[in-house]
Amino acid sequence: MVAGFSAAEDYLADRNSLGACIGRFAGRISGGSFFIGGTEYPVYNEDGVHLHGGKEGFGRKYWTLIEVDEGAQPFVKYGYHSPHLEEGYPGNLNVAVTYKLKGKALSIKHEATTDAPTIVNLTNHSYFRLDNDPDIGHYSLQVRAKNILQTDKKLLPTGILAPVINTENNFQEEKAIGKVRLDTPFVVTPNEPDMVAVHSNKSGIRLRVTTNQPAIVVYTPEEFPAICFETQNYPDAPTYSSFPSSILRPGETYVNKSLFIFDLVP
Repeated sequence: MVAGFSAAEDYLADRNSLGACIGRFAGRISGGSFFIGGTEYPVYNEDGVHLHGGKEGFGRKYWTLIEVDEGAQPFVKYGYHSPHLEEGYPGNLNVAVTYKLKGKALSIKHEATTDAPTIVNLTNHSYFRLDNDPDIGHYSLQVRAKNILQTDKKLLPTGILAPVINTENNFQEEKAIGKVRLDTPFVVTPNEPDMVAVHSNKSGIRLRVTTNQPAIVVYTPEEFPAICFETQNYPDAPTYSSFPSSILRPGETYVNKSLFIFDLVP
């Protein structure tokens, strides 16, 4: 159901972020820096684009196993300490991610606390496959979103929320993905049930996604047949005051809760 490697060490060299926890900031930040309280923090960028937390990001870090539970709803919980100014981000950030099985559903919860104001936008980057076909054009996709974040040629948001109506990104009603290539931030209503649903008419397997986040980036890579649902805040949120704030302050706890529900199409 999830694209991955047979050997664990291959993940350290992976550039597609297969199954990774993305941080400190999922998606793109423009301009090579961001500001908090008038202070500028430069970050690594390629052609003005800072992507998925920088050169390394959380996906290639060694995490500490915090807790394992093998009960009715088994889970594993991992932690990582991101030191002050790692990848240019201020504050010592303590992060935890919990993967829990709830019947036919997978719950993923990201949490973070800081000792100084910083920006945080975490997500899971698993690529889902619902059958063994070498193409996903036949997958039926529904995204309950009236708008996307308009992006430029570098896939950086322009600050405009663009209606999906009369565009190839209109998946408000279920339809086949076809030839549409997606790397698209959809604006969703947090905690709305089944804000995304995708199924294969070959296997009958369906995946539904719900999250407390305001956006889901739907991504279909060119390299292999799979689909990724990155539940998160708006990409480039530090640049636009009109976007939901991504600032985390001491005493606050960042929480990203997402549920991936698997079943068969009735």
